[in-house]
Amino acid sequence: MKVLAVIVVILVLTAKSLGQGGVHTLFGDLHVDEGDTAGVKPLLYEIILYKLGGTIVARQFVSSSGRYRFLNIANGQYELAVLLEHEEIGRIRVEILSPTKNDFRHDVFLEWRPGRKSSIKSGSVSAADYYDRSSRNQRLFTMAKQATDKKLYDEALAALQQLLAADPKDFQAWTELGTVYLFKHDYVESEKAYLQSIAVRPSFFLAHLNLGKLRLAKRDFAGAIEPLTTAVKVRPTSADANYYLGEAYLQIKKGSRAVECLYQSLKLDPLGKTEAHLRLAALYDAAGFKEKAAAEFQEFLKKKPNYANRKQLEEYIARNKR
Repeated sequence: MKVLAVIVVILVLTAKSLGQGGVHTLFGDLHVDEGDTAGVKPLLYEIILYKLGGTIVARQFVSSSGRYRFLNIANGQYELAVLLEHEEIGRIRVEILSPTKNDFRHDVFLEWRPGRKSSIKSGSVSAADYYDRSSRNQRLFTMAKQATDKKLYDEALAALQQLLAADPKDFQAWTELGTVYLFKHDYVESEKAYLQSIAVRPSFFLAHLNLGKLRLAKRDFAGAIEPLTTAVKVRPTSADANYYLGEAYLQIKKGSRAVECLYQSLKLDPLGKTEAHLRLAALYDAAGFKEKAAAEFQEFLKKKPNYANRKQLEEYIARNKR
């Protein structure tokens, strides 16, 4: 008899660090692709929000096409876990930082696939972007993440290098290593680590996204196109991937493609990607479409009424809007 495994892909949309203060809402949609597999599907999934260190902040049960929503979440770093029948099937780190109240969106994608028998139940649960480590390596991975959160980057590097020496196929560890090198401003080693993660797991979304963002930071705009394009192909519903790909196209003066990507990022995350309105306005202004630029500035101010340069944008709108 065919059994089923659940493969989890969690959309990572890490908000930019904007400062301290603020109480926020964390929410997201649960999407389940059941395909044409037979058998009984679960009706509810449990979503738990943890503080780093393991303290539970909140939990909800969500249907296979529902939305979770956690209210009054303070600034900080958290972990979002998905459970099925009390067994964890995926976990990611979530950063929530903003000086004012904001909504932070993190969508969850589940896909049913044929699986093998498990001693726990009549089907096994695995994660598409989950890596099954030995207990020793899992301790090293956890140590590295905790050291990174505390900005103890040398300790994080030591733990990750020890882990990867024992298991060079751990694509998540390679990506984490790239991020630690990025925090240390060692862009050469950071890029090498991201590329190694992609070599091991070509479909790993986060490695492509981070590599693209790294190349944008290095002003290697042409070089950012390839990983960001792949990121969008792997996860077309990522507002981040679409936004950064639009930025890369903007920088290499491919305006039509930039507009397409930036509008898509706004469609996917209207509140989280408000900066896209500013980038679109810059494109339209440079092309001489002042009225369109004014409209984008106006949309931006609707979403960010307390913007520091509001008066300057209002003057531009007044001059150019018919």
